[in-house]
Amino acid sequence: MHKKIKWANLPIAAFLVLFALICVLPFWLVLSGSLTGESEIMAYGYGLFPRKVDFTAYRILLNDAGRILSGYKISLIVTITGTALSVAVVSLAAWPISQERVKYHSFLNFFVLFTMLFNGGMVPWFIVCRNMLHLTDSILALILPYLANAWFIFLVRNYYRGIPAELVEAAKIDGAGEYRIFLKIIFPLAKPVIATISLFACLNYWNDWWLGIMLIDNVDMQPLQLLLRTITSNVQFLNSAGNVNAVAQAAGSIPSEGIKMATCIATIGPVILVYPFVQKYFVKGIMVGAVKG
Repeated sequence: MHKKIKWANLPIAAFLVLFALICVLPFWLVLSGSLTGESEIMAYGYGLFPRKVDFTAYRILLNDAGRILSGYKISLIVTITGTALSVAVVSLAAWPISQERVKYHSFLNFFVLFTMLFNGGMVPWFIVCRNMLHLTDSILALILPYLANAWFIFLVRNYYRGIPAELVEAAKIDGAGEYRIFLKIIFPLAKPVIATISLFACLNYWNDWWLGIMLIDNVDMQPLQLLLRTITSNVQFLNSAGNVNAVAQAAGSIPSEGIKMATCIATIGPVILVYPFVQKYFVKGIMVGAVKG
């Protein structure tokens, strides 16, 4: 019987291995493309293995390693701090609007929903951030605009609604206050959805370059994504202008395609490191938070 069970699991295991390889394939193509010369990409396209390993794209990318490290540092600070603050704000904001006993519960729900449907536009947003809040050339400028996400709030709110109200009532009878109930009972029970929004917030902050363009003038404060975007844009400009810098002269041309692939490799590391820690909560958190209401 034991051997039959193993043979029965073999097709499932084979399918999962095949599916995993298919998922890894795009990443492998990006890695291979980053190590392939521009002329080979133009002649033969992308392949699983480079015909000749070429590190020109990485040499150009790391030509100013100090700025890259500075961008990494800023992006890490913004991502870690922003994710922690965003989770705190979202989880706290979702708790009162999930409770019908709260006096202005309906109005608060509508207020959050309204921000998802309507906004003032880019120019008013820019004026508020620049002139009223003075969010320029600082870490706060890269954190505050994304701090409270309405979709995250509704996702957590729906999860809270699935927690039995009897738990809250029992804690109140025992003399627990609202903050104690939230921190000791509600928040620990909401680990799946908290892990889910933590991953979303982390990716949002790590991959963002828009706030850097709009609110950061000091080049030393540029996050990694904006810095790499600037390098890629400069390479495309030099290629279009027919110029070749000293770093790429040996290769004959600036590997614009290779640099695009290399920037992906340079930025994907933290995502790979974070995801395994929240993966076990991810599906449960997003499904329960999205369905219950």
